[in-house]
Parts: sequence; C-alpha cells; structure tokens
Amino acid sequence: MMKRKFLAGTDLELSSICYGTALFGAELRGAALDACIRTYRDAGGNFFDTAHCYAFWLPAGTGSSERALGDYLRRNGKGDLIIGTKGGHPGLPGYRQCDHWLAPGIVAGDIDDSLERLGLVTLDLFWLHRDDTRLSPGEIVETLNREIRRGRIRHVGASNWRPARIAEANAYAAAHGLQGFVASQPQWNLAHRTQANPAPDRDDVNAMLFLEDTDLAWHHQSHLPVIPYSATAGGYFASGGVKSAGVYDNPVSRERLKRVQQLAGELGCHPGQVALAWLMNQELAVFPIIGPCNPDHLREDLGAADICLTPEQVAWLRG
Repeated sequence: MMKRKFLAGTDLELSSICYGTALFGAELRGAALDACIRTYRDAGGNFFDTAHCYAFWLPAGTGSSERALGDYLRRNGKGDLIIGTKGGHPGLPGYRQCDHWLAPGIVAGDIDDSLERLGLVTLDLFWLHRDDTRLSPGEIVETLNREIRRGRIRHVGASNWRPARIAEANAYAAAHGLQGFVASQPQWNLAHRTQANPAPDRDDVNAMLFLEDTDLAWHHQSHLPVIPYSATAGGYFASGGVKSAGVYDNPVSRERLKRVQQLAGELGCHPGQVALAWLMNQELAVFPIIGPCNPDHLREDLGAADICLTPEQVAWLRG
C-alpha cells in the first residue's frame, strides 16, 4: 500500500503518487475508467489532479475530465479522496477566449464550473494553471483568499509559476494574514528536456515550465512541496528512449537512461519505476503525477512507491 503523508501547511493527507486525469472522459471512460480508479485506490491512492481546461484539445472537449471524475464521485462517494483542479488558464484555440485569465471574475467562473462538474461544494486544492505578470502576486493572493473565505476552496497551489513569483505571493500572504501557495506544480522528471524554458523576462503565457536547477535550490530553501506533472517523461525511460524522443532524447537523457536501466537490473524492477522513484526519493517532499489509462501500466507505475533509493543512487542517476 502506498504511504500517505500530509502536505505541509495543510490538513490534506495525500498518497505518495497522484493520479492525473487529463484523459478521463476523453480517451478513458466507462468501465475502463472505473477499473483504473479501482486499481489506484486498491493500492492506497487517494489524490486526483484535474483541470478546468481538460481536455480541450480532444473531441470530448473542455471539462470532460472533471465531468468524468464527478460522475465517478456521484456513483461511489468522495470518501477520503483528495481532489485538486486547476483554473486560470489563458485562452487557446478550442478553449475559451479571454485576455485576463486571472481576473477575479474569470477565476470565480472557473471555480463555479469545476464545482458543478465535480459535484462538490468545496475544492480541496485549487491550482492556478498559469501566472499573469500583469498582476501583482498580492492581487492574485487576494482573489484566491476571497474564494477561501467563501468556503469554495481549501488550499491553493501554483502551476507553471516561477519560484520568484511564488515567493513574492507567499511573502504577501504571510504579511497580511492570508493563505499562500502550499505547493508548486511544474513539469519535472529525470530526463533532460531539449527545449529550454523561456527567458524570465518574457511573458510566454502558454509555457509549460520545467523545474530547473535554480528552481530546485529554491524549493529546498523554502521547503515548498513539488507535485510535478510529466513525471514519467512521457514513457521515455519505460520505453527505452523510444517514447517522447523528440522532447527528451539528447546525450544527457541517453546517459541517464543507461544508468536507469543498470540500476533497474540491480534492483529487479522496471526502468520506468526507477525513474519515477528518483522523484519520490528526493530530500524534498515530492508527489509525482502519473496518468496511465491501462490498469497494468498503472500498477507498474505505482510499484515505484515501493522502491527506496539511497541519496548516492539519486545523485548517480542524474550524473
């Protein structure tokens, strides 16, 4: 059974691996969806991640993930499940069109939609999907805390935000007796991404920010937990470097793949499990997000929770 631990600064006791639901209701539905959730829960999982915009890029359309998860909750009850969803995403083709995606009215509207789709009265964890540097962190914190006071959200997180902005937001919250961000959700895994983050002075609102070394150092200093997406590098390690090659395939990733395969052989487990365990054995609190649509693949990923790596092995894998 997966271990559970409290997310620092909250009363949320989370399973060590989070189930990402981007494809719920779109590519995964009906009995197959129920089978995956049952597999996850049987392993001790209780933490789900979704978003207002999922899956606007697929025929099922915007809101399909929240609706599918909400249907499951209505049929089975919420119980001890922890539901996190994201709002405040910029407009894109196939999604809503809005210029000020973190305006109070837009954020409130996203929460309205998410609560209705999920069949909930309160969201355990509400993430802002993107930052908007036209607003001060203080203005954004005030917007979120109005929703907390209304009882519609319990805790808030920042997805694809730069650490400097998170730090400024949390400093404002502390100075004004308000709630700040309790976690960060960047893209992060053992692979080396070929595409660099946009420059800090460039406001690329659609950027999916990868956790860089300087960001990791800040997390160690601040102790802010990380709940990373793309935690399996799109199957790069599990597939022997075949999947997601265009995004991650480079000399650095190939060397790490060799080390993952070597250690997997020594430990008697799958390479993908080693790569995922690398995240879970950091000195920092990390709850990786995975999203398999097949019970067998899901069980394989969940097996990473049983792998204990030494600090020396964690360092060696990265090189």
